[in-house]
Amino acid sequence: MYTSATSPTAPRTGIAQRPPSSVAIRRPGPKPALPARPAGRIEAPAHIPRAGERLLRPRAPQPAPVVERIDTAALATPAVRAALAHITRICPAFSARQVLREDGAHILITGLIGRTAVVAKCLSPQAVQSDRRALLVERFRREVAIYRAFVRHRPPVRMPRLVAADHDRCVLVMERIPGRPAAVERHPADAPTPGEVRAILGSIRSLNLWRPPIDVFHQPLDYQFEIGRYHSVGQLTDRDAGDLRQLLHGLSHSGWQLCHGDALLSNIMLAPSGPVLLDWEQAGWYLPGYDLAVLWSVLYGDTAARRQISQLAQVGGTLARDAFLVNLVLVLMRELRLYDVPGAGEEQRLMIRRLYDDAALARRAVRAAVGTR
Repeated sequence: MYTSATSPTAPRTGIAQRPPSSVAIRRPGPKPALPARPAGRIEAPAHIPRAGERLLRPRAPQPAPVVERIDTAALATPAVRAALAHITRICPAFSARQVLREDGAHILITGLIGRTAVVAKCLSPQAVQSDRRALLVERFRREVAIYRAFVRHRPPVRMPRLVAADHDRCVLVMERIPGRPAAVERHPADAPTPGEVRAILGSIRSLNLWRPPIDVFHQPLDYQFEIGRYHSVGQLTDRDAGDLRQLLHGLSHSGWQLCHGDALLSNIMLAPSGPVLLDWEQAGWYLPGYDLAVLWSVLYGDTAARRQISQLAQVGGTLARDAFLVNLVLVLMRELRLYDVPGAGEEQRLMIRRLYDDAALARRAVRAAVGTR
């Protein structure tokens, strides 16, 4: 240390230097006491990186994996045991954990194959014995074929990876995606956040712009037949049916678009990596904007999301707008046919009233589109 009377500069030549005095020597005083460290804690000195060395941040502790409790009561029912027998035929190492869903159409069972979490989907015994057996079996086999096609032609969206499938016994085993569904109900009261809606629309848009080989997928919807069916039961008036057929005539030479076909919020999983699309049994070639029309019909409480969907539907010009309107009217007619049934409760009646209001709005938009052609 230098004293206060001197400076840390070199002495000048030709000037006599004063010898240091022994009386002026200062003794260093006592150092200030450091604060006491907490007991049981040892602090290492800070690491000073050398030149060119990267300073790595300490990794955060990884959360422990969640181990599901085995639901023995649900796995012991006769229907689930019959489904497990079909699953173990194609996956002998499958270890069942829980029953996610069991209804009149499907049974979903979570489990493990080694250390890989999977979900097995099977037809329920009620579906096999019901009058809709042929339709449900056809849809299930179509979904198996779509998952196998996605192995060869990978789509640009996130979806569960196929593990195993049995076309004859209607068994489908897929990887389990961590996350939560965008909605539990078909028409949710609480819409997703604006950021989640943008992510969902981005995934749907990426799928719609994808161009796989034409012969891989088919056309699940016959538009002329659907218009005639809703017209015959009185849901569409003569003018409505005529307007839709006129728009279809103008769209006869427009291109088709690959759509999910059932892009409900309950069929979309919000994973850490982004939205994941589930239940691909209705995937195929539709008029442009079918998935957007499905999302518009269920987001009745989110005006901003509906406005964003309408803007996306009109990006392709007049033909894309007309195709979206045709899809929207048919989707709303289907929802009304599903929910406008006798014995509906008060909450369902409110939803039916909203669907009728949306259908009236879509009819006016179709008439305006016909008038501008």
